[in-house]
Amino acid sequence: MKAGVCDKICVMKALWLEQQHITFRPNEPEPVPEKGDAIVRVRCAGICATDLELVRGYYPFTGIPGHEFVGEVASAPPGSSIPAGTRVVGEINIACGTCTQCRAGRHVHCERRSVLGISQKNGAFAEFLSIPAKNLHPVPESLSDEAAVFTEPLAAALEIQEQIQVRPEDRVLIIGAGRLGQLIARTLLLTGCNLKVVARYERQRSLLAAIDVQCIGEKDIPRSAMDIVIEATGSPEGFFLASTAVRPCGIIVLKSTYRGTLKIDFSMVVVDEITIVGSRCGPFSPALRLLCRGQINPLPLIDARYPLSHAIQALEHAARPGVLKVLLCFE
Repeated sequence: MKAGVCDKICVMKALWLEQQHITFRPNEPEPVPEKGDAIVRVRCAGICATDLELVRGYYPFTGIPGHEFVGEVASAPPGSSIPAGTRVVGEINIACGTCTQCRAGRHVHCERRSVLGISQKNGAFAEFLSIPAKNLHPVPESLSDEAAVFTEPLAAALEIQEQIQVRPEDRVLIIGAGRLGQLIARTLLLTGCNLKVVARYERQRSLLAAIDVQCIGEKDIPRSAMDIVIEATGSPEGFFLASTAVRPCGIIVLKSTYRGTLKIDFSMVVVDEITIVGSRCGPFSPALRLLCRGQINPLPLIDARYPLSHAIQALEHAARPGVLKVLLCFE
């Protein structure tokens, strides 16, 4: 495992975020594994809307961002079931295992959790990362790196169906056809539901049209008519549209985090008996199965590929309106 010149300290290339300022560091120290951690050599990483929001100040993170990755285990802790050389993806929530939430089986809500590339744990925009071996999932040989890197966001999309039942007769509306909205649409399409997506950009609409998903504009959103509305824009305007579209006794799923505060008409929620569901990370194993079987093909969502040394330019590209997935492909 050599990412640079190694004498007393081995170094690697990495992207560093501090006080909303990003820099490329060619000589960042390689990670030292904590107990139970594996060291993973990153092969490919995806840029997510959360990464862009961290740069804008959504959360005061200092360190190496990035949480969507596929890599190869460079070293594994004693007793690990995943040996060195295994290609892997990894769950991003790092739980203590002992708090009330962990003991109840709610590890993603651990009271002392750190989150890869988001909170208290350096992430994947680097040549190497350290992550608990128990968080890793082997990637089948049949799956390419560029498809496998979508495992984490696809799992987040699948979490919706872990939380609520989506039936073929349900009228479902997704507000937002960006990176996550596109994946959510593809997972819901498998349910046979009556699906519509609010999409602003022509590329978004063409990608959805290619899989026979109906797109509508904001002015065409039906009022008080949808059984399930999924808000995937992360904007107050998106929530307002969701609240106008959902029928009485319907469900709004919030699939985005919001910077700052969000104004909600709780009278509407109470009078119309609306159920609001927050939805975050999801199951990796079903996501990998769907990718391996070809039931979800994320490759058309890739808009650009950059080497790690051009990560700053990659983030700038990803921040342009309407751009979907931008990847860092490591040399």
